[in-house]
Amino acid sequence: MEFFNAFGVDLPKLAFQVVNFLLLLYLLNRFLFKRVFTLLDERQQRISKGLEDAESAARDRELARAEREAAVAEARKEAAAMIARATKIAEDSRAEIVADAKTEAEKITERAKEEIVAEKEKAMAELRAHVADLALEAAGKLVRAEMNDATQRRLVEDFLAEVSPTAPRGRARN
Repeated sequence: MEFFNAFGVDLPKLAFQVVNFLLLLYLLNRFLFKRVFTLLDERQQRISKGLEDAESAARDRELARAEREAAVAEARKEAAAMIARATKIAEDSRAEIVADAKTEAEKITERAKEEIVAEKEKAMAELRAHVADLALEAAGKLVRAEMNDATQRRLVEDFLAEVSPTAPRGRARN
């Protein structure tokens, strides 16, 4: 106690102050610190939740971006496939049209050849009939006229001139 007296400390007051300090510490702990710590814990939890939500949102954005890119890639792939199908259909249609046109052209060419042959045969028949008429006329003239070399030559030249007006006049063979 002399120690306390040497410094001028009153022991009952010191005990009273220690009790007051412990009581104050208890009351602060009971009513203030717990509430402050609770508020700090709640704030810490809100901050943690906010960070988790931000990370979750970032993951969701990244996932959505990846899905968009996949959808765009799929759409491009489908568009390329559609273009390829349309090109194939167009090529097939073009080939079919060309084949049909060739077939039609061949039919028209065949008909034209048949018509040419028919016209040729008709012209030959007319020519034969005309030649026969001319031969009959020439024979009729021969019968009426005397047959000598000069007359025979003249008749042949006249016959050839009537059959072929572009044929050159000249010597005729017997």
